[in-house]
Amino acid sequence: MLEVLVFASLLALTHGLQGADVVLSCSFIEEGGGMMGGSLFTRTPATLVLRDLVMTSDPSQDTVTPYKPPDTPNADDLIFEVTVLSVEIPEAESLLHADCNEQEVVCELSRYVPRGTEPDALPAHFIGSIQIEGGGVGFTLVLQTISNEKAESSPPSLMQSKLHLPLSQWGTLLTDAVFVVFSRSPSLAAPLGDDALLDCGYRQKDTSPEQAVGLEWRWQYKGNGRRILDIRAQEVEPEDGTKVQVEREGVSADSVLLIRDGNASLTMKKLKVSDEGTYICTITSGVFQTQQIIQLHITQPPRVFLSEKKVVFQDESPQKLSCHCERYYPLDVHVEWISQPPSETESISLTEKASLSSHRQHSDGTYSLSSFLFIRPSVHPPGTVLTCRVSHFALQTPSDVSLTVDTPEPAGNYYWMVLATLVLSVLFLYQAVR
Repeated sequence: MLEVLVFASLLALTHGLQGADVVLSCSFIEEGGGMMGGSLFTRTPATLVLRDLVMTSDPSQDTVTPYKPPDTPNADDLIFEVTVLSVEIPEAESLLHADCNEQEVVCELSRYVPRGTEPDALPAHFIGSIQIEGGGVGFTLVLQTISNEKAESSPPSLMQSKLHLPLSQWGTLLTDAVFVVFSRSPSLAAPLGDDALLDCGYRQKDTSPEQAVGLEWRWQYKGNGRRILDIRAQEVEPEDGTKVQVEREGVSADSVLLIRDGNASLTMKKLKVSDEGTYICTITSGVFQTQQIIQLHITQPPRVFLSEKKVVFQDESPQKLSCHCERYYPLDVHVEWISQPPSETESISLTEKASLSSHRQHSDGTYSLSSFLFIRPSVHPPGTVLTCRVSHFALQTPSDVSLTVDTPEPAGNYYWMVLATLVLSVLFLYQAVR
């Protein structure tokens, strides 16, 4: 479990926006040698300081305090101080609210080598993945170290013991955020048959009209995977035009929005159960390439009904009730039986006395299930309300279907009805043959 530490300092920014310093407790991940020639990953505690993170709403001055660097700089501390003014992160204020909402922020940092550069080249680059569990923006940052001249470090810099890079005079590694890929909805639930928008976007510090941007969307689920869309575009369109390759019917992304707004979102039409899975949005621009993961969950609420319209006991024989849950997704469904006798204030659970059929899967991937309950007149007198209650992921509240045990018709009335029917039949035949 990673502890989230959030500090903020208010300041006036251009366009009237507010900025805040957000401090996250992270892990710095490195690949190292393992036993028998294998490899393993080591995790070292690190701190990520996002300076002047742009907020679309005004953080409360009563709940924030300014970030304070360590009193004594330490060469063993891993503190990444990041300037993020040049790459806006939408809905970044969710980082401030995560701690209050009891959400965990997972932050991981590691070295990053831009395309076409050497691992030890300067300036150095790092990549950071920040995800808010339980909802909120998720993003991946590429960080670039700032030179000593720009940092104006004096006296001579302290060297970080693990990274062998100069630190600021207050003991932090100064970096710029130069590239970010984000999603405002890293996890999405959508109804079967509906359309869905998988949110993904990017921001880059320095670009040129001639610079091509590549977008790839891939789908993965239970060990299977495939590319479903690939776009290569640029602001100044080349002679051969924008290249678009689609490998799943009904999906699209807008190349104009990709270049103009950094909008890489994927539109999916008429969702099927087979569309559920992990979607990887990979953006390539210049020397940078990184990705964001979006989880898509398909949902379909069950249709719940009883086979019986009413229950009337004519004798002491038990009767069978059938509760059907049809065409739902995902698989898990919970069925309860509840009895409310007319003379009782508390309901009685009958779930343990019920039985379930096996799951039946339909051609569209949805499931059906039935539950059965035998009831007796000695236990369920007239006026008893019997309820089948179904809970499912796609239902905001459980779905109830009920019926009431009716009072049986008196035996004498039954015989008089039969006799009257016979008399009327005889009279009808007599009139017919006259």
